Amino acid sequence: MPLRVIFMGTPEFSVPTLRAIAEAGHQIAAVYTQPPRAAGRRGLELTPSPVQREAERLGVEVRTPVSLKGEAEQAALHALEADIAVVVAYGLLLPKAVLDAPRLGCINGHASLLPRWRGAAPIQRAIMAGDLETGMMVMRMDEGLDTGPVGLVEKCGIEPDMTAGDLHDRLMSVGAALMVEALARLEENTLRFTAQAVDGVTYARKIDKSETHVDWTRPAAEVHNTIRGLSPFPGAWSEIDIGGRPERLKLLRSTLSEGLPLSDDLGESGGILDDRLTVACGTGAVRLVEVQRAGGRPAAASEFLRGAKIEKGMKFS
Repeated sequence: MPLRVIFMGTPEFSVPTLRAIAEAGHQIAAVYTQPPRAAGRRGLELTPSPVQREAERLGVEVRTPVSLKGEAEQAALHALEADIAVVVAYGLLLPKAVLDAPRLGCINGHASLLPRWRGAAPIQRAIMAGDLETGMMVMRMDEGLDTGPVGLVEKCGIEPDMTAGDLHDRLMSVGAALMVEALARLEENTLRFTAQAVDGVTYARKIDKSETHVDWTRPAAEVHNTIRGLSPFPGAWSEIDIGGRPERLKLLRSTLSEGLPLSDDLGESGGILDDRLTVACGTGAVRLVEVQRAGGRPAAASEFLRGAKIEKGMKFS
């Protein structure tokens, strides 16, 4: 028998799961998402979240509370008489009264292999740390931060040059299928939850602006992981002289340049080593593959070099 589901999510990452739940035949009682935010060039237009747009396309009631701590909001949610609440990157903390409202509680689709990378930015942090593997997990929510027991796991390898954007797109597809499987097992009463390991806990704190400026004195592997872990948003950056004035360049894709000596032999960290945009790091070097000039669009390094006079011996700040 199909379940009566409350769905809670906000960004594009959540949309495939909402769509998959609807396509699986479950009844979506309501969708909770973050309120519309100011957008547009002047910040004057209120833009609904990707989840709100998908819910409206599906003809489902949308609710956008700024908080779920009030008794009135909690009573309104309880009145939906849902079997389960599915949460995927919602962005609001759920009080105990909300966690307990659905008959079967609340389950969450989380993009890491818990207990590694609990918190807000698990995809970016996994890549920035150089992890070789991550995945999606369906967990039962409790009052802690991603501390609940786990019901289903789907692992996913992280390829050497994969960006956070690439991994995001892969995991949101994996997560949608995994959540549909979890709901099917709940219907059959065969979904079993296991407590998370006590060891190996790490926290994926939000990305701070101070982390986005590339430090070329770090080893090449760390620079590479920073570039791909912050791509496409918020984007790692560095400055270089273009046409006689410093310009901020967003660095979107890179690859390690293997077999190079220490930067003492290569030259100063941040120095450009060839006509392919290979840059010296504290040890080794990275080759920039895709960049974006301020106000421009992403471009392959070869295309960028045709329009900018960047030569061997020049230096990123």
